[in-house]
Amino acid sequence: MTKTFKLILAAGISTLALGTASTAMAQTSTPATQEEAAEEGPIQTSNEIVVQGAIGFRNRSETTVPTLVYDTDYFQRFEPLTAGDALKRVPSVTFLSDVIESDGARLRGMDPGYTQILINGDKVPGSNADRSFFLDRIPAELISRVEIVRSNSARRTGDAMAGTLNIVLRDGYQLDGGYIRVGGLRFDDGKVKPSIGVVYGGEFAGGRLLIGGNIQGRYNPKLKSSLRYSDSPENNPNYATASFVNREDQTDTRDGTDYAFNATYGIEFGGTKVELSGFYVQTIRTETERSFEYNRATGNFGPVPGASSATAGLLTDNANVNRINQENYSINGKIKQNWGAGETTLKIGYAAFSDNQKETENEIDFDRATPRFTGDLTLTRVADTEFSVSLDHEIDLGEGLDVVFGGFVQDKTHDIDLRTARQRFNLTNPLRTTWNQFTQNPTSFLTTPTFLLPPTGGLDIVKENRRDGFALVEGKNGVISWEAGLRYEHTSVTSTGTADRDYGILLPSASAKIELTPSDRITVSGARTVRRPRLDYLTPITLLAELGDNDLQGNPALRPESAWGADVGYEHRIGSTGVVGINFFYRNVTDLIELANTGVTGSEGAGTFVYQPRNTGDGQVYGVEFDLSTDLRFIGLRNTGVFGNFSYLESDIDDALGSRRFNGQSKYVFNVGFIQNLPSVGGAFGVTYRKQGGAYDRTIGEEVTTNYGADLEVFVEKRFGNSFTIRAVGSNLLDGSKDEVFNKFTTFGDQQSRSFDEYEIETERAGPVFQVMARLAF
Repeated sequence: MTKTFKLILAAGISTLALGTASTAMAQTSTPATQEEAAEEGPIQTSNEIVVQGAIGFRNRSETTVPTLVYDTDYFQRFEPLTAGDALKRVPSVTFLSDVIESDGARLRGMDPGYTQILINGDKVPGSNADRSFFLDRIPAELISRVEIVRSNSARRTGDAMAGTLNIVLRDGYQLDGGYIRVGGLRFDDGKVKPSIGVVYGGEFAGGRLLIGGNIQGRYNPKLKSSLRYSDSPENNPNYATASFVNREDQTDTRDGTDYAFNATYGIEFGGTKVELSGFYVQTIRTETERSFEYNRATGNFGPVPGASSATAGLLTDNANVNRINQENYSINGKIKQNWGAGETTLKIGYAAFSDNQKETENEIDFDRATPRFTGDLTLTRVADTEFSVSLDHEIDLGEGLDVVFGGFVQDKTHDIDLRTARQRFNLTNPLRTTWNQFTQNPTSFLTTPTFLLPPTGGLDIVKENRRDGFALVEGKNGVISWEAGLRYEHTSVTSTGTADRDYGILLPSASAKIELTPSDRITVSGARTVRRPRLDYLTPITLLAELGDNDLQGNPALRPESAWGADVGYEHRIGSTGVVGINFFYRNVTDLIELANTGVTGSEGAGTFVYQPRNTGDGQVYGVEFDLSTDLRFIGLRNTGVFGNFSYLESDIDDALGSRRFNGQSKYVFNVGFIQNLPSVGGAFGVTYRKQGGAYDRTIGEEVTTNYGADLEVFVEKRFGNSFTIRAVGSNLLDGSKDEVFNKFTTFGDQQSRSFDEYEIETERAGPVFQVMARLAF
């Protein structure tokens, strides 16, 4: 199959070369597909971007596959910092991130690994074992638009069980002129962080060039509090007094800076269009946690020389510092040749992600006859690279009928190197003196070790090679636009010390759009999709005490999960700008990957076991999605825009403990808001309110229930002439909280019998964030 794709690729390149040289057959470039025709639009001037004289609304996509499109105008006035922040305002996207952070997007509430994340239509690697990509890596200032593709098409890879989020960055065909953005953010503890960006687009060397850069200060000061008990309210109504174990108070501060750069260059000549693009994002971040455990539910105490911890109250003092340096970059080239036999498109891309972390965790344990210091050092290096080539050819068969076929080659390498060192010693200095020294400089207690040893499974390289082929037919007959296709994906996986694992999967898909009236349409879609196993599940190693006191053993023989899904939607245009829509979705997932008991005694001895991920059972995911975006001119308020969406999300899955929802899926998510334009004074203001329902996770040894408080954001804007705008934005105005309840068990048997090892209630809070941003067009 690899040889076949190489032949296809060679033929495609030769075809492009011949087509370029043959000027007799050259013709003006036209969009290759219905999708590309819908994407193209007029070039905006920088003044139009900086000074928004009108309210931005959700676009009405003309693609056959159901797609929601949100341009920058829809987000910009609330000044999101990242792509994740922007997605908080679109339907069915939830997060289980820390307060005021939006990293792993959960489309339809499902785990981030079920959502396909694309940048400019191409996959990008990340450090996460579930192959997901954290959207807080992409600054919002680089975004041109966000696309939510609800069902899949044969022209895209099938890793889209929950759907696809495509982040389209600005390019030279979307901007004429430049602008600079300068501002700052003030956080609840008084810290101020800068935000600076510049973008320019225009003609260059016969084509169009866009370059953009952004420096964004990132900061998140959080306060956490945990209460731990030896039993739970389900067993003991008096657990709070009878079963109290300890309390933990923690400060958790994330402090860093993001540096981003993107550039695109495009040129057209005859029937040929060439595009080169790239982006680079670096995150330098320090995460600092300081935790104190007490044996009392209230009050702060310190260790007293000569007294036991039971008298003093302080059990442990822990300082954790993690220094992170992450880099993302992607380089892509595309050639599109329009010639007598149709249109051929060749894309070549290389993307890389590197993650280097140095984490120190130092702790003094006072709850002993002789207090002890423990220092841990962990060095983590993750390097993830992807090289891809895609080739497709489109032929116009006439009478509104097109056929498209092509192939996709991707070679992925995931390299992880994790090393640790530990120091332990009893404290010999007077207790009070030692603690004071530790308080002033916790990291000084851990000296640099002379060696670092990799733990079991700490070194691993996973290589994944894909070879795909697809074909589809699309057409338009009167009021009906349709598409039907078939994609075959073949994957070869190799992990350190194991034999190759090969598998193939056939993925049919079909979509239809019916224009009932000029304002009303129905979309119907069906597709089979796939989710490949987590990379850490594929490694042939055993992680000791990874699941409570139970061990986790990898399984290189895992098969991918697959799902048959359907979407049915209705959409109505309101006037010239508004859209209201409703969509029903269903996914039937098979070959679910769940943890199973091997029956082998675990490393912690009798009563513990080795667990292994295996393909077992199936599950269903379903729900309804509603969205509205319109002005109120039909009641005489043409300068008032309202928007809102509501998603009700359901699922069902069976594991070893019975029925449950998919882990981490919120019951619902909604957001509502309005924007009031004030043309007479050159101003505007707006409000948005967001809330997502609770989520439940159940794995071997632990059950977690998570609830979030509501999020309220407000902006006020003043425009000066046609080239300058200043905005003040307040976010997290309700002092958002993340409340979690942990049920912890030592063994699977204890979990079945509800014999608790620990019951924990944790609350994490962050205060409001205020920002002032100014933009100037030039």
